[in-house]
This record gives sequence, structure tokens and C-alpha cells, in this order.
Amino acid sequence: MPLSPLACDPALSKGREFALEGSLARGPRSPYQRDRDRIIHSIAFRRLRHKTQVFIAPDGDHYRVRLTHSLEVAQIGRVIARVLGLDEDLTEALCLAHDIGHPPFGHSGEDALDEALSGQGGWDHNANTLRTLMRLESPYCEHEGLNLTWETLEGLAKHNGPVRDPKWALAELDAAYPLNLNEWSCLEAQVAAIADDIAYDNHDIDDGLRAGFLELDDLLTQPFVAEQWRAVEARHPTAPHDRKLRELVRSQIGIMVNDVIAETRERTQGMASIADVRAAGRACASLSPALAEAERSLKRFMYDRLYYHPEQLATAAKAKTVTEGLFAAYRADPALLGEGWAARLPEAEPARSRHIADFIAGMTDRFAIARYAAIYGQAPEGLSNV
Repeated sequence: MPLSPLACDPALSKGREFALEGSLARGPRSPYQRDRDRIIHSIAFRRLRHKTQVFIAPDGDHYRVRLTHSLEVAQIGRVIARVLGLDEDLTEALCLAHDIGHPPFGHSGEDALDEALSGQGGWDHNANTLRTLMRLESPYCEHEGLNLTWETLEGLAKHNGPVRDPKWALAELDAAYPLNLNEWSCLEAQVAAIADDIAYDNHDIDDGLRAGFLELDDLLTQPFVAEQWRAVEARHPTAPHDRKLRELVRSQIGIMVNDVIAETRERTQGMASIADVRAAGRACASLSPALAEAERSLKRFMYDRLYYHPEQLATAAKAKTVTEGLFAAYRADPALLGEGWAARLPEAEPARSRHIADFIAGMTDRFAIARYAAIYGQAPEGLSNV
């Protein structure tokens, strides 16, 4: 399928921060295909298999983690991109990389690191995604980072919209390689953002039901969910209950995907270039107003019944204790960082604290728990509630 004039054409890429790679291309791949492959082959991407999605350090094999979530986001993003004539490889790269900056234990880990760096500029996972890909993950001899294209980096920086007041990590990277943070991003990045919402809205329902944190009767207080459940029961009246629940999730994803495609076409009607997308002053890839309101209602429900469930909050508090304890231990005795990280530890602040945060942020849930136990003798009990 030919690319839409609103798509990022890989032949017109703005290039990479380090331009010396022209003669090093391996195989007949576009710049965005190379970005996707670099992300998939990175250590940071592999670590996502043991990082929290909803449940911290889940014992069950069937629960989602950051890695499986990212793969599901990529699948949804590619479908939308293909229908809209966007570059699928760029969309996939953005979907796969969007959560690479998350620390262990999800948002509880992020809160702990942000508090630990409160006097050193704070911490946030999206900026850390860029920091990881541009500086920390460095497998190449010629330069720091993965040296991804400008379009991939820009899309990751702004997939949720323009960044008016970046924290230190993103500000430093933008100063070194300007990403036009005040502008709206390309459509591929916007599609990646809405694909993320669609994936976790629906797949977290699936995991929440499986874990017993959600009840179907409570979910059916949401009109959107109730409407889809009635349709599922009408289509499959004799199917086993568990299969109908999975059909519900699939049905909701399909409806949201089709709605995004239709609404995006409506919002971009009459546009002739990427410049028009950037100048629109709002997201062009979006749910329709009616479904967006239903999705916001569903999110509020999920926060109330799942993310802020008392058992979830109790486990998150224990996980935050682990992150806080690790930071305190490494501050007090940098030798605990290990030979490589300790040797590179800066002498002065804020670089010193940020270096320790870099080390902790790269940890998986299980590695963080193991390191805490090694330092303090044992880890808090109950660090997995499923």
C-alpha cells in the first residue's frame, strides 16, 4: 500500500544524531525497520519481560508484563497504521519502545525514584525511555545509545502531545539533539499512543478478571462494556463463560480500533502533509468524542476497582519500600552497585544521584527484590499478589 502524504516517509527521514553510520547498514532495511530491530535486540527491551504491567512480580504465567503489553500495543498500532497508510515500521518501533523507561514495580517504583531525586531534578519514565535509548543502552563502538532516527525519538518524546516543561533528562537530550518538543508529533506516534490506551484498557480487564480483582457484574455498570457483553451473549449464548469474557475483550478492542480509524480520517480530512498534522493544535489520531468519554469512564472505574484496589496498594507500598531501600543503600555504599557502575559513579550532584537512579531503573522486579534481600537480609513479604 502506498504511503499517505500524512505519513513519515523513511526516504525523507531527518537522520540520526550520529551520522557516521551510512556505510554500516546491514541488509536492505528502511531506517525505521532498523530502529525497530535495534529496539527488539536491545537488553532494555528484553528486561521488559520481568517488569510490572498491572501486577507486581506475578507468579502466574498468564498475566501480562511490560513485554507482552508492548507486543500487544504493536499489533494494534500496526493495524491502525496500515489502514491509514502510515509507516507501519515506525509505528511498530514506537509501540515496542514506549515503556522501555519504566523502572521495576511500575508506578510505585517511579514514585520512589522521583522522590529520591526530588532535589536533583526529579524522575519520570517517559524521559527515561529517551535516556535509555539515547545514552544508556550502548552496544555500538562508534557512539552512545542506539542512535535511532529523529522521527522515532521525537515520537517517543511526544507521543502524548507536546512537552512544554521537560524535566532534566529530556531537556538534556533535546539540547544535544533537538526534537521540537513544543510541536505535536507525527501521526505514527499518535497512533502508538492511542494503541497503548486501547491495549491496557482492555487487557487489564482480562487480567483483573482472571486475578479476581474485578467482577463482571461491576464491569457491567459501564454502559460501553454492558453493550458489548449483551452483543457477545446474543452471538454466543451457549459458549463457556470464560470464552465469552475473552470475546468481550476482543470485541471492545475491535470497536475502539475501528472508531480510531474513522475519527482520524475525519480529523485529517483536507490535510495535505505532516506539517498540517503538526499544526492542527490537537491530536489527530483519536477516539471519537462519544467513545472517548466512555473510555474515560472505564479508566476511572479501573483505577477505583483495580489499580487502587486495597491489595494492589498494599503490594505497591512494599515495592516502593524496596526501591527506596535500594537507593539509600547505594547512596551509603556505592560499592554495592558493582564494579562497572561503581567505577563510573560521578563525584558531584546531581549526576551522582541520577547515576544511581539509572542503575535502579534498569532493574527488573525480580532482580530488584533479590538485590534488596541480599543487602537487607530479606525482602518484604507479599511482593506478589497474584
